[in-house]
Amino acid sequence: METATFLQTQRVFTLDQAVRALNPPGGRRATLDRLKYYLQTNRLKAVTRGVYATVPPGTDPSRFQPDRYLAAAAVRPDGVFSHHAALELLGAAHSEWTTCSLFTKKRRPPLSLDGVRIEFLAFPPRLLRAPQAHLGTRKVERLNFTLKVTGPERTLVDGFRQPARVGGVEELVESAAGFSVLDLKLLRRLLEAYGEKTLWAAVGWFLERYQKTFFAPPDFLESLEERRPKAPQYLLRGQRGGTLVRRWNLILPEAVAKAGEPDER
Repeated sequence: METATFLQTQRVFTLDQAVRALNPPGGRRATLDRLKYYLQTNRLKAVTRGVYATVPPGTDPSRFQPDRYLAAAAVRPDGVFSHHAALELLGAAHSEWTTCSLFTKKRRPPLSLDGVRIEFLAFPPRLLRAPQAHLGTRKVERLNFTLKVTGPERTLVDGFRQPARVGGVEELVESAAGFSVLDLKLLRRLLEAYGEKTLWAAVGWFLERYQKTFFAPPDFLESLEERRPKAPQYLLRGQRGGTLVRRWNLILPEAVAKAGEPDER
């Protein structure tokens, strides 16, 4: 295949993909030489070692920003986008975020891409041992490319587990409230897999707050309540102050706990 033709069909690609597609005499070395020419003529941009993004025709190379999701997926094809990146790919994110995270079996240092920090996270050990690392994940389409992402239920639980990675509890709650549906059975499976009482309480509080939105029956909430912490627990590590939600033995940031019932606004 001609190099120009290959680039027309690729937004982000790896050197190995280029070697297979171009298959020039001289193999990998010859492929690198071809790519270097297009880098020098500003028709390619290096994302990281062995990963490239094609600069679209008519685009100012100095202003071109490769798609963060396609770039991250090229670096780690096994990756599952998580936390705020998952909220974005699911179309639920409430605000912009400059960190893109994904779970991967082979971690690597963060990658800086035009002001965006891409973080490669280890799968949660408890889920790996189950093994249920891909529990609650799904596939989404982006720019004609299939990406793996944590679904609404997994994103909600992971967000309460690591609020800083979703931009804080307020961002998580505002964003997750926009999900069209939550699979309550899947939520229970995820909570059982993680086995953390604080998560049972956090998800219970969220579903109680949005009970009408997600059709959470009282007996389901009661079953979550049975697994809450025995004594009050802070949702956020290192949190000081806050409001105790007595039903769930959960101490939440005051702004989150007193935001009001959405179904009654």
